[in-house]
Amino acid sequence: MSSTSPTRPQPDRLLLFTTVALCGAGLVMVTSASVAFAYNQHQSTFYYAERQAAWLLIGFVALFVLGRIDYRRIRRLAPAGAVAAGLLMLLVLVPHLGVSVNGARRWFDAGPLGTFQPSELGKLAFAVFVAHWVDRNAQRMGDFNQVFVPFAAMLAGVLVLLLLEPDLGTSIVMVGIFVSAYWAGGGRLRHLILIAGALALAFVAVTLLEPYRMSRLVAFKNPWADPLGAGFQATQSLYGLASGGWFGVGIGHSIEKYGWLPEAHTDFIFAIVGEETGLIGTTLVMLGFLVFGIRGYRASLRAPDRFGMALAASITTWITFEALMNMATVTNTLPITGVPLPFFSYGGTALATTLAAVGLLLSIARHGSGSALRNNRSSDETFDRWRRNRRSPVSGARGRASVSR
Repeated sequence: MSSTSPTRPQPDRLLLFTTVALCGAGLVMVTSASVAFAYNQHQSTFYYAERQAAWLLIGFVALFVLGRIDYRRIRRLAPAGAVAAGLLMLLVLVPHLGVSVNGARRWFDAGPLGTFQPSELGKLAFAVFVAHWVDRNAQRMGDFNQVFVPFAAMLAGVLVLLLLEPDLGTSIVMVGIFVSAYWAGGGRLRHLILIAGALALAFVAVTLLEPYRMSRLVAFKNPWADPLGAGFQATQSLYGLASGGWFGVGIGHSIEKYGWLPEAHTDFIFAIVGEETGLIGTTLVMLGFLVFGIRGYRASLRAPDRFGMALAASITTWITFEALMNMATVTNTLPITGVPLPFFSYGGTALATTLAAVGLLLSIARHGSGSALRNNRSSDETFDRWRRNRRSPVSGARGRASVSR
């Protein structure tokens, strides 16, 4: 006897398994990379590991809660969430409210859990809001004045707040979040080229105005020209990666973490991964992020609506682009920008917020599979036709789709 009841949507187990594996490896590496610094600073070998584990627990609670609910239910919170994130990013600049570290003011004091960084929460809040905004303006995405100009103004406002902190690395990642949602939602290519040109000019300007950024560019070109000064972090990072060889020196046996490599448990933890687990370990980490990216963009393409497609694209771009930038920085492929390695670098707010974002991605993947996708296709023929054209290899298909809108 056959059953006519619809198939229950299934979660993306590979995406979930990959996230859990990356988080597990990240906790091990934070523990190993931070022991010396934790003991010197706090007289507790596992000071940072314990706090990372606490934030990891908070993040997984958020992941499973958001992964179980329908992601469309959070749309009503999108405007309020974006406003709240913007206000927190503004308040962190107020003296005696924000915590200043190395000349940057990006954090609030979170008591026993360390610090709270509003810009990390802003990544998720703005990803949701931009996806919501793109969906609301779906029929006008090709309009320059009514859509592109407001989009560029929103992006500029967020970047100004970030550069006041200052936080160039998060600014670059935020550009990826905004642009990927805009593109996935049907934005014009020529509009994105215009944004890219404006951002390139802005990058040159902020680099010339800040001497420390110029010194980073000089050190990036040849870190061995000043190995004990501006090039110290880059050279020590490369020494750590090279020391690992094929199989590494073993977990817990790094030399660089004993005061040689600055930020060993945060932005430069990938160098410790290379030193302790070798080329095999770093390759597995990169493959993990590659699988994550494939499954994330697959969820985006299979999303039942434009909001889900734009949100999945922005979350996937955020995490994979951030990982790529971090690895490029650690290997001296890009200048140092201060971007953490998702799931690995110590930082409670970043870890918990990223896991919450993965929860939304899992929800999109769950509702975009099987019968849920087939049912929604019949109710949104215009969007489905646009999506097929977006993926079509035939020249001109995208242009015809834009005209039809």
